Amino acid sequence: MTTLAPPPVTAARRGRMLAVLLTGQAMASMDGSIVSVGAVTVREGLHATDAEIQLIVSGYLLATGVLLVTCARIGDVIGHRRAFLVGLGWFTGASLLCGLAPDATVLVLARIAQAMGASLLMPQIFSLIHMHWEGAARRRAIGVYSMVLALGVALGQVIGGLVAGADLLGLSWRPIFLINIPIGVILLLVGPRVLPNSRTDHRQVRLDPAGVALLTVAMTALTVPLIFGQDHGWPTWAWISLAGGAALLAAFVRYETGARHPLLDLAALRPGGTKSGLAACWIINGCYTVFLLVLTLHLQTALGYSPLQAGLAFVPYALGFGMLSLSWNRYPQGLQNALPTAGPIMFAAGSALLVFLYRDQWSPFGSIPLLLLAGAGHAAGYSPLIAQITSLVDARFASAISALNATGPMLSGVTAVAGLGSVYFAAPSSAEGLLRVVTAGIVLLAIGTACAVRVALLARRTARGGVS
Repeated sequence: MTTLAPPPVTAARRGRMLAVLLTGQAMASMDGSIVSVGAVTVREGLHATDAEIQLIVSGYLLATGVLLVTCARIGDVIGHRRAFLVGLGWFTGASLLCGLAPDATVLVLARIAQAMGASLLMPQIFSLIHMHWEGAARRRAIGVYSMVLALGVALGQVIGGLVAGADLLGLSWRPIFLINIPIGVILLLVGPRVLPNSRTDHRQVRLDPAGVALLTVAMTALTVPLIFGQDHGWPTWAWISLAGGAALLAAFVRYETGARHPLLDLAALRPGGTKSGLAACWIINGCYTVFLLVLTLHLQTALGYSPLQAGLAFVPYALGFGMLSLSWNRYPQGLQNALPTAGPIMFAAGSALLVFLYRDQWSPFGSIPLLLLAGAGHAAGYSPLIAQITSLVDARFASAISALNATGPMLSGVTAVAGLGSVYFAAPSSAEGLLRVVTAGIVLLAIGTACAVRVALLARRTARGGVS
């Protein structure tokens, strides 16, 4: 692929671009969690079975996990601007279908269609940031992008609880999806005017059908048991599928190294520190996903919180994440360099103290500083590190880094939920399960810290003229 120099973009236009891109990201992120809170209302309204509800909630995550890498590459083929707008239009139309669904079967299919649109629009956001922002401006943009990623999940829970409980216009759960329509239409009107064309020589870019087929089967084989295996008691088929998916993923990596038009250009991983940095990002995001799940379950099942109250309990976490995401690029360079290593430690300390002190008797006020610390640690362990990775990798690999940045956290999240979720449910009590999950999370975050330390050492060696 030949990537020409991006057209000059003014600071004012970048602000409008970022607003459009991140509003689209927020919509897609929120719809991954908003349905979980309204699941009971959906079940009652559509007389859905447990299996149908599971598909409505998890089908979105499954479809995005399978499609993200392919859709990131489609951005190279047709242009990131066009791919974002097509995905946004698809997502908006599918949201309308979700809101009008007459039964559970239609809602399941509409949710999968919604995930297809989200899978196409989301990777283009990070690619466009990588291509059209540089230096300090890129670090600021990635900080805001990171904040939206975390806030989208938290806001999905809060808004889902508010909308499902309000019964707006007697529509019950339907406004959960219909709220996307006016936002999507506005973005579709504004987006073509503010988003620049990606000046890529598309004649040299191809979508490799064999790579698409191999990765699709591999990701499906991996994610289906991770999402559904726990609820079915981890039957034999789940383990066979996991083993087969891992083997196919290894075959995909081997195939990509010699492919003429690779679906995922692994040359993006060559700069020193890239692999370790991505691993650290994936670990901390996986720990966040399972921490959010088990603490929400504990608040509702053991402490009697409503879904809305449980969602609001996480607001300090989101604030801590947001404040550090928006401010870290203004810190002294030495502190910026230390954040990726300190972040997992801060996250582990905040979550561990929270569980040790308040798992039996929740304190709304006492939990605030600890959730702020954990959220700030999450941001410190992700935002500066992913910004550093983009500075190491050439813009022509933007779609590959975007795909890895989107797929890795998703896969680590479902893996953490499947593995540590089983630990939680196997415990004799919710409090004990929460303690076990956080203890395991501390171990994982220690590994993430080691990965971040490796990145720092490689960066220091490179700065001194060494070979990484």
